[in-house]
Amino acid sequence: MGESSHILDARRQGVAYADDYAAWIEHQLVLLRERRVDEIDFENLIDEVGDLGSEIFDKYASAIEVVLLHMLKWDHQPTHRSRSWQLSIVEHRDRLIDVLRKNPSFKSRRGEAVSQAFRYGRVRAARETDLPLKHFPETCPYDWTAITTREHPLPGDDA
Repeated sequence: MGESSHILDARRQGVAYADDYAAWIEHQLVLLRERRVDEIDFENLIDEVGDLGSEIFDKYASAIEVVLLHMLKWDHQPTHRSRSWQLSIVEHRDRLIDVLRKNPSFKSRRGEAVSQAFRYGRVRAARETDLPLKHFPETCPYDWTAITTREHPLPGDDA
């Protein structure tokens, strides 16, 4: 199937950023590929590239947040431990490793990511456990090794 007429129109003529974001992106890609630098909407393109970097970092911090959320729940509600929490930790560790593999510069921002993730994860843990927020530490009690490798075995896992 060919491209929709909407996209083809966007390629033929410039479309305003505020009028149709998807068509604007398509048009900017055409301009970049064709090296038509004098027609590029640099102001909005610069903003979008900056936002893209922030979104990728937020994805990294979000994966850490879910790991920390379940680690806090694991440690503060041992009677509620579940395979779901255990597997969520594994899944989100894999996600954060994937983001780091694709964006190795984030290694230098690990402390920032953990701090941001813990702030949100702590509040979520309080909400999801019905424990008071003050029940959870104000700063992250886990180092990077614990965040990325600590085991969370359930009874019978060794069988």
